[in-house]
Amino acid sequence: QVQLVESGGGLVQAGGSLRLSCAASGIFFRGNTMGWYRQAPGKQRELVARITRLLSTNYLDSVKGRFTISRDDVKNTVYLQMNSLKPEDTAVYYCHAEGDDYWGQGTQVTVST
Repeated sequence: QVQLVESGGGLVQAGGSLRLSCAASGIFFRGNTMGWYRQAPGKQRELVARITRLLSTNYLDSVKGRFTISRDDVKNTVYLQMNSLKPEDTAVYYCHAEGDDYWGQGTQVTVST
């Protein structure tokens, strides 16, 4: 059974930090490019960051320098460290296993002014 379980979301003030985690099971984790997406109310889901199995990374322009994606292939977990959060970062954040096209259930991030 495939599971991608996100955690670490919550409510934080602008300028604060959160660290999201996504624990995967039932997939060949180390062979997958992993991504973090987000979807705000009334908006399309967008790619925030992705990391390949060779640790190459890509970021949405608006989060460059503030967010960092990383992975632990022993723990089958991908992380998103989010610093200097802004109200416009408010969204549901989803974990995605690109090769197998599996999604997590999402975790809410709310940034208050």
